[in-house]
Amino acid sequence: MTLVATSLGVQAQTAASSSAMPRVIIPTARQPIRTTRTPSTPNGQLYPWRQNITATVFWIGEQPTQNNPVPNCKSSWDQNWMANYGGYDNPDPRARVADHRTSDFRPKGFIPRLNPFYIALPYNDVLRHGVHKSEASRVIPWFRRFNPKPGKTVLKGRWVQIYHGGRSCYAQWEDCGPFVTDDWSYVFGNSRPKNHNNKDAAIDISPSIRDYLDLQSGEKCHWRFVEAAQVPYGPWKKYGNANQVAADGTDFEAKRRYLEYLRKLRDQQYQQKSLDQLQGR
Repeated sequence: MTLVATSLGVQAQTAASSSAMPRVIIPTARQPIRTTRTPSTPNGQLYPWRQNITATVFWIGEQPTQNNPVPNCKSSWDQNWMANYGGYDNPDPRARVADHRTSDFRPKGFIPRLNPFYIALPYNDVLRHGVHKSEASRVIPWFRRFNPKPGKTVLKGRWVQIYHGGRSCYAQWEDCGPFVTDDWSYVFGNSRPKNHNNKDAAIDISPSIRDYLDLQSGEKCHWRFVEAAQVPYGPWKKYGNANQVAADGTDFEAKRRYLEYLRKLRDQQYQQKSLDQLQGR
């Protein structure tokens, strides 16, 4: 069963991209997603589409190349990215599960501990440890809503929607690039990307996104930010969500450990009580 949301127009950012916006289907069951109309946000806010953006494929564990000068064993926000993911996210199609019938898109060699639908965008809100970039609070739409601690990113884990070839998927922002990390006017504003290397590449996509959308390096896509509540169930929610750090800084694994500590403390206090105390005498 599929629900079709009301189509909302989005102002074109350039004359070259003035065609009608993609229409996106929102699934209500665990099934492949075909695009028709765009969903609306819970509070009525709709983030604009970034249209006709060149995508490039990158992957966790990727070694440096001419078009990717930085190794991807760690990310801008996770020094142990590959270890936390569970291993090398081999992009070779022969080493991957890519099945629309089962909605499964991941490496064959292991079950990822983080979401295999991840992206990089060319902006980092953190200047250095404990310090945000000066413009971050002004240009990031949700910055003040989360009121982060100094130097705590509000970008990691942020959800985006990506459209290509009559299909859309959802992914989380987990790294910065390609090529630059200061292009806030493109990521959050109305400007075209400042990078002109590699066919003006301005979004890195994971192998799972490539396989789901059949979106190859150098091809164009549309993307936009979405709120977490807008993200439907799909292969982007099958793995790793319990261990994700939310965009507002919530560390669910830390919360789980703290609750476990409280349970142990309660049990210890209970065991130390005498029989009379337990019976309320």
